[in-house]
Amino acid sequence: MNYLEKILKARVYEVARETALDPARRLSARLDNHVWLKREDTQPVFSFKLRGAYNRMVQLSEAERDKGVVASSAGNHAQGVALAARKLSCRAVIVMPLTTPQIKIEAVKALGGIVELWGDSYSEAHAYAVSLAEEQNLTFVHPYDDPEVIAGQGTVGMEILRQCKDDLDAIFVPIGGGGLIAGIASYVKALYPDVRIIGVEPVDAASMHASLEAGRRVELDAVGIFADGVAVKKVGEETFRICAELVDEIVLVNTDEICAAIKDVFEDTRSIMEPAGALSVAGLKAWCDREQVCGKNLVAIACGSNMNFDRLRFVAERSELGEHREAIFGVTLPEEKGAFKAFCAKVGMRNITEFNYRYAEARNAHVFVGIQVNGQEEASELLAELNGMDYPSIDLTENEFAKLHLRHMVGGRAPEIEHEVLFRFNFPERPGALMDFLNSLSGDWLITLFHYRNHGADSGRVLVGVEVPPDERGAFVASIDSLGYTYWDETDNPAYQMFLSSC
Repeated sequence: MNYLEKILKARVYEVARETALDPARRLSARLDNHVWLKREDTQPVFSFKLRGAYNRMVQLSEAERDKGVVASSAGNHAQGVALAARKLSCRAVIVMPLTTPQIKIEAVKALGGIVELWGDSYSEAHAYAVSLAEEQNLTFVHPYDDPEVIAGQGTVGMEILRQCKDDLDAIFVPIGGGGLIAGIASYVKALYPDVRIIGVEPVDAASMHASLEAGRRVELDAVGIFADGVAVKKVGEETFRICAELVDEIVLVNTDEICAAIKDVFEDTRSIMEPAGALSVAGLKAWCDREQVCGKNLVAIACGSNMNFDRLRFVAERSELGEHREAIFGVTLPEEKGAFKAFCAKVGMRNITEFNYRYAEARNAHVFVGIQVNGQEEASELLAELNGMDYPSIDLTENEFAKLHLRHMVGGRAPEIEHEVLFRFNFPERPGALMDFLNSLSGDWLITLFHYRNHGADSGRVLVGVEVPPDERGAFVASIDSLGYTYWDETDNPAYQMFLSSC
């Protein structure tokens, strides 16, 4: 099939726009390569998907349009089909997984699409959509495994070659079902076969990678849905055929690396990508780190920005880990006055980003601590230093249980503590602020609970439990009054009494 001709003849610009190829200056400087972002997130539906959907639907016969279309999608293809249907005045039924972000569901409805939620994955939604097509005599618009859809997506590659004035070394393309990379590879390789086409998949949704390794299409038992736009269990037949012939390699990335890439794109563009939208940037970074290249001309497809706002909290939490700017350790300290302050002093000028501790027993204190680092190598060196300073430590940076759950659960009751008081403090957040706070606390009382997390706000927030006998309460309050920090006495807080108090 002559995809070069099909792409050149594709009808996409009646609904789509030619998006910018923007230099990512901050990322380029950091990686010592020339990085451009193909801004498909700026399309009318904030994704490239309308290109393929419209190119397929504009070629329907009048009779087919009158009957309507049906599609299955996690969101972006759905919006493309709904917009194309509105443009072509035809009915569109969209089957979306129950796990689809609400922002995508509402967007499809706003475009006039009829939404039906079905199944927990794209595969289940797809099977139901196919059955609807048969039952209601609708035309099924495949999100990726259709030559006209592939040709529509291929116009992204056509634009890149027209816009890039330098000799390209590689284009990084996110892969779900494979329509985008099949279209881009078909166009680019026909004209410039030396340009590397590199696919990027999440490590927990790597259906194309598994298929290419096996030499046949492989259906995964399950896929991770953090990057819901590429959560496909089995790639298309035609897209697999093209990728097996034209794609040079596939890079796999994890959730933390995707979160870090979302932050990278934001820092360069002030735009927030959805996880699938930042996937190619994560792959580009991983490839540069692995290959140790410099001075290369690299393009990443910023393919979508339909991000649920409530996911940003998770993204912000994990982005520093994905960038290897934060390491998480489980550290054992001696249970004695001043031990935490001594530990902070030995960490040196590195910022402590998180500290979770609850008194458990008289000899040792087990703390959950986050420390700011400059890369994985420094994290490994720091771990060795801590163990060498008689602070037995383990690295929890890649421990999903620790990152998802343990950091929020360090605590409980401390029955050996009889006279605990609980105070919450705010202090100006700046480098070294936590150490300044600890220096200002008197060492006359035993700290029994400590929780701190640097949230990037202007104020640091610390929760401190201290053992203070009743006859010393006045002296303690006078001591913290002298600190000059805003504080609240939480000793009588019912939440503290229910979950943490030893009384």
